[in-house]
Amino acid sequence: MKRPSDEQVNDYGIGDLLGFGSHSVRKNYYPALQDRIEELEQERNRYKWLFENALHGVFQGNLRAGFLACNPAMANICGYASSEELKQRVIRLREQLFCSASEFDDLRQELLDRGSLSAREARLRRADSTPVHVAITLLRRPDLGPEVVEAFVADITERVQAREKLVQLNADLERRVDERTAALQQANSGLHYQIEEREKAERGLVVAVQAAQDANRSKDKYLAAASHDLLQPMNAARLMISALQESRLPDEESRMVQQVHRALEGAEDLLADLLDISKLDQKAMVPDWTITDAAALVRGLGEEFKAIAGNARLDFRIRTIPAMIKTDQRMLVRIIRNLLSNAFRYTSEGRILLALRARRNALRIEVWDTGVGIETSKLDEIFTEFHQLLPQGTGGRQGAGLGLAIVERMVRVLGCKMDVVSRPGRGSRFALLLPMDISNEQYTLKPSVDVVQSFAHGFAGANIMVIDNELSVLESMQSLLERWDCLVVPASSEEAALAYLEQAEELPMAILADYHLDYGKTGSDAIHAIRAMCGCSIPAALITADHSSEMRQMMRAQGLPVLNKPVKPNRLRALLSSLLASD
Repeated sequence: MKRPSDEQVNDYGIGDLLGFGSHSVRKNYYPALQDRIEELEQERNRYKWLFENALHGVFQGNLRAGFLACNPAMANICGYASSEELKQRVIRLREQLFCSASEFDDLRQELLDRGSLSAREARLRRADSTPVHVAITLLRRPDLGPEVVEAFVADITERVQAREKLVQLNADLERRVDERTAALQQANSGLHYQIEEREKAERGLVVAVQAAQDANRSKDKYLAAASHDLLQPMNAARLMISALQESRLPDEESRMVQQVHRALEGAEDLLADLLDISKLDQKAMVPDWTITDAAALVRGLGEEFKAIAGNARLDFRIRTIPAMIKTDQRMLVRIIRNLLSNAFRYTSEGRILLALRARRNALRIEVWDTGVGIETSKLDEIFTEFHQLLPQGTGGRQGAGLGLAIVERMVRVLGCKMDVVSRPGRGSRFALLLPMDISNEQYTLKPSVDVVQSFAHGFAGANIMVIDNELSVLESMQSLLERWDCLVVPASSEEAALAYLEQAEELPMAILADYHLDYGKTGSDAIHAIRAMCGCSIPAALITADHSSEMRQMMRAQGLPVLNKPVKPNRLRALLSSLLASD
């Protein structure tokens, strides 16, 4: 084959010989190379598009200098109009990008030691010199230079604000409790007959406030103490306030007691929410599966919310069908109660419906309301912690915004399905779908003592023995039961109860015992000892601050109903009604 002469080579040019000359030469002589170039170009364009349109900030920079490259999202986080402006104006990352030089130095040293950092919180300086909170992930690129890094940056301002909001909520709670405590002290000066009871309530509030203050310094310590030590005095305060509410007080004092009641109720709800959300996030809440009468459970919750509906002048209706389901009764009650509370909170007029509907091999529990409704774009947001929708006319923020977050987590734990539909200004519908296939296994129906809310008669003359080693709780319980016309026999220990019964002419009709007594003894031990001495099975129940599934399973095996602290009067009434009915 004839070789081209030097003149011909010069005429074609080096580009023509390599396939980069005319289009026809590339097409005729180097098709494979052209295809590869086009593929590389497409790949480059894809990566460029991802870089330019990423939601998080991405940049490449030199720790001893400035940016080598950055995307628009990074410029937006730092408050610059474009990535080019950010590169031109920030030429020293240490002094111009980071708010704290020492923070930069610590990150740089750790990065040099380890080679990478993941999701570290830091503060960057925006164009207007204001700080922005970010989570930054850094990776060294020694192949590009000794201190060249690549970074991914996420704006976490909302997360930091939510954290600060929680601290503010705790501070507001302390302030409100302090204000109510001061108001209660003023009222005590004019109520000689009730001064002792009010002083006990005040001590309970002081303990609760101290526990809340400790929580600000240590969340773990707060949650550990709340499980028992905080619930004990709060239980005494709740019972004492309930007793005061049923007393005849002057209007002003009655209003103050009601304010203290609301403050305690808010503290209880917030504490319960924080405990539950912590257990759920740590996967420490295990379902206690039992066969449950769903209709009875729903009717009980309906009775609980009837008074709320009456006060709010809302049309509250319940629709049930016979249905037995296998579930964790406590978690299911919590889910429905939270959904109902939400419905009442955001419905100022109209109707609320709690209904059971049969579906193929499943039961559908629905909560309808004619409230403010939710925009479709915000339906996912309502299940986020510390998040509340605040439509105009709903009275501003209420609670900590954990109710629906707890619902969503408990639904996952129970393996159920839930869907939401809503129309702004028209109302919402929350629906929970539970399987009803019980197979052929044999189960014992768990008594619904915590949800049965109605009883056929009052408690006048009912002889009730109360066993509790906490004198404040014992006296508070006695005061409340006596206002229900019960004949109360208080005992601080198993020995005191047995000593009384040795001389008593009449046996108690029911026993309410705290689980944790002194010297390692328990309320269940006391109940069994009393039944053995009397030679009959006196109806009895345990009251405890232990909310664990292990406790419920152990007491169910012994045939003892459990009522958790803090005790709410309506649930105590339901428990007494159930015990007396079985007498």
